[in-house]
Amino acid sequence: MTDHRLNNNRSSIPHSVWPAEWVRKAEQEAADSLGITLYELMLRAGEAAFRLARASWPDARHWLVLCGHGNNGGDGYVVARLAKADGIDVTLLAIESDKPLPEEAACARDAWLNAGGEIHASDTPWPQGVSLIIDGLAGTGLVSAPRPVMSALIDKANADPAPILALDIPSGLLAETGATPGSVIVAQRTLTFIALKPGLLTGKARDVVGKITVNTLGLESWLADKTAALHRYDASMLKHWLKPRRATSHKGDNGRLLVIGGDFGTAGAIRLAGEAALRAGAGLVRVLTRQENSAALLTARPELMVQELTDESIAQGLEWADVIIIGPGLGQEKWGKRALKKTENSQKPMLWDADALNLLAFNPDKRQNRIITPHPGEAARLLNCDVSQIESDRLLAARRLA
Repeated sequence: MTDHRLNNNRSSIPHSVWPAEWVRKAEQEAADSLGITLYELMLRAGEAAFRLARASWPDARHWLVLCGHGNNGGDGYVVARLAKADGIDVTLLAIESDKPLPEEAACARDAWLNAGGEIHASDTPWPQGVSLIIDGLAGTGLVSAPRPVMSALIDKANADPAPILALDIPSGLLAETGATPGSVIVAQRTLTFIALKPGLLTGKARDVVGKITVNTLGLESWLADKTAALHRYDASMLKHWLKPRRATSHKGDNGRLLVIGGDFGTAGAIRLAGEAALRAGAGLVRVLTRQENSAALLTARPELMVQELTDESIAQGLEWADVIIIGPGLGQEKWGKRALKKTENSQKPMLWDADALNLLAFNPDKRQNRIITPHPGEAARLLNCDVSQIESDRLLAARRLA
């Protein structure tokens, strides 16, 4: 079982990410392979959640468990039963349906009832004095906004001061995309089962997942033979990418970077880009910008080499540089367009950002030596769509952009 808080630099959750649909299908395959039942996996999930809840909130003595009409709700029934057996006061609210519960969830519900537990309707008055909420309303199968009954429970849970532990994924967060088309649980912790899903890491996920814990439910050896569809990268990977520098190395040994941009009024953008390059370890950084920006840039960062952007300085800079960045504060007027025109045919590795991307949207082309770094608005202009379409599936947008 591994933990990670998404806004920390240190990471301990897996780097492999699996589509939610694949994980749902893999449960049955793994269970068959290991000779266990899906109900056994549900029991493992419920026990893992109970143990995490007890360890995280040891003083919580009144738990409110919210159960949907699916296997996520089944996990909730297991948690409720274990908490009751531990002497915790448990209130369980469940969403009713005309359809029967999945077999595993029905077994978990019956075990809760046989242990003396009660099931209250979803419209039961909200209990007072709750010290912990367990969210088992909707799991990774949700593909649209929660229905009104579930939305009402989500909104009440978020309004309660008690912390929330989400089972597998916060209810209302879409597991494939991280989109939140309706009400969504805002959890302090999320315990996800078997593997990381994309929706826990992208879109609106960081607003609602809190601290993520992964529990493989004992399937880690089975997973080890599989090839993940996606991989998560973070700062811990840098040590594998950046070669150690020799003790006698100097700035000339560590790369020459050309940064182009900073039209009138946007000197801050090019200054930030230049300083970031220095902090990231570029040996020599040359900035081509408006002459009027030179004094401010050199006063703030004398390590930068700053020149006025002209046809001659661009030609010299392109010849000199190992890597080229263009776009921060470039603008979309004649000055910026001319700079991009002079730069775009270089065969050296390039990164296009900001206004370079806005200009690219007017004249799209494909190049194999270019990285692009669009925010959602720039991505929408490049793909000729609405920002809402980008935000609804950022991974799909990234694939289309690539």
